[in-house]
Amino acid sequence: MSNPDSLSKEIQQIQQVLWVGIGCKRGTSWQLIDRAIEQVFRENQLFLSAIAGIATIDTKASEVGLVKLCRLRNLPLKTFSAEILRSVCVLNPATITDDKVGTPSVAEAAAILAASQLTSLTVFPFTNIEGLRVKSLVTKQIFQIQGQPGAVTLAVAQALNIISITKVP
Repeated sequence: MSNPDSLSKEIQQIQQVLWVGIGCKRGTSWQLIDRAIEQVFRENQLFLSAIAGIATIDTKASEVGLVKLCRLRNLPLKTFSAEILRSVCVLNPATITDDKVGTPSVAEAAAILAASQLTSLTVFPFTNIEGLRVKSLVTKQIFQIQGQPGAVTLAVAQALNIISITKVP
């Protein structure tokens, strides 16, 4: 059994290495986005305190719900163009997303790119994420609440140069 003091020190040492990729319908509230993040992190035994930031497509840079969530949680918002996002090969591409915003993936691709710290077109296109020192922890999850407007698509990626971030049971 762990000593509570050592567990407390371990928790304090968690580094912010997780990037949450978000796709959302226009007008989605910050509360719905926040609930989606909390649920996905709880279900996957991830620490909210390990979140380094939120990533999305550049057309969502001024989306009120995303901006407010980032402000309230004191997280940076990284955005990527559809051209850059579409160059990332993901597990769950969507034709409907490609038709609407010009890339088959927003959440997964944005999380991977943000975790990789890559923003330059000089490394694109690539066909897998193995060379990026990134691990996709949560693939695309769609979250909505019946009777509430909006929907959130969420994915989580981790920079691999740091320890694994999972809760101790």
